[in-house]
Amino acid sequence: MSNTKIGLGLAAIGRPEYINLRHETDIDKSEAFYREKAFNILSFAYDQGIRHFDTAPSYGKGEEFLQQWYLKNPYQDLSLSTKWGYTYMANWELGYAKPHEIKEHSLHKLKEQWSVSRNLLPALKTYQIHSATFESGVLENAEVHQELHRIKKTTGLKIGLSASGVQQNEILEYASKIMIHGEPLFESFQVTYNVLEMSTHDILKKLINAGKSIIIKEALANGRIFKHKDYGHYANLVRFLESLAVRYGVSIDAIGLRFVMDILEPALVLSGASTQRQLAENLRAQYFKLDLQDQLHLKQFAVDSEFYWNERKNLKWH
Repeated sequence: MSNTKIGLGLAAIGRPEYINLRHETDIDKSEAFYREKAFNILSFAYDQGIRHFDTAPSYGKGEEFLQQWYLKNPYQDLSLSTKWGYTYMANWELGYAKPHEIKEHSLHKLKEQWSVSRNLLPALKTYQIHSATFESGVLENAEVHQELHRIKKTTGLKIGLSASGVQQNEILEYASKIMIHGEPLFESFQVTYNVLEMSTHDILKKLINAGKSIIIKEALANGRIFKHKDYGHYANLVRFLESLAVRYGVSIDAIGLRFVMDILEPALVLSGASTQRQLAENLRAQYFKLDLQDQLHLKQFAVDSEFYWNERKNLKWH
């Protein structure tokens, strides 16, 4: 069995709308309701053995909810991760027509968000650049690199980055070579990887072999691996996943997560569950292994990376 652990990402928990085809319709959309819901899911996850929680300031109130829950539940065995570089703009406004998140990879934004994120210490273990890109300039910003190195040295944190888009490979390759005072700056990389998008497989294996910590997000492709009327082009994949779910006695969620665990064997794969029921289904991925032939068959459903990311860009916020 893989040594991969399942963690919980708070992207769909800290705000009333998120990019996911398989969403839950909560009648109560108030912040108070979502805070209580977040606390309940976090406690349920901990009781089920999850020890890693991943958040960001741009996940609505996700980072704030996690801080408040942690203050009430200061467990010694937690491993938290957060990010900097995006600001949540929707301010809990439903149907917000403008971008829900605004990127800013400046030294000022790093210092501003770190002043809040540091409240997750000592459970905070990994601090990441949120969706690093060449266009934002963060991969060449020496001042930002020096500040991240200072944070690393004064706190003992792993410094990492998350990546999205068609340039994930190039970003990982470039970032893995950034050195500060003779040592690599980045020890952790959070990347999208799933049965549809496997373009980073070779570089991720290389980083794993080099001892880097790999965190996988969007392992269920924002819900595109489930049957959906607008995504009939994935019908063959869905049928095969449904047959596997029956054969292994689990949900499609668990098959999707298990595929990543078996094929890549990262340190961590994040559940994006927004309910206890979804999370319970996800966690069943820990208790079986896909046959090699099933793994190989699933690999055949990978799509062109540019197609994948163009499609994701057009997903709507629910």
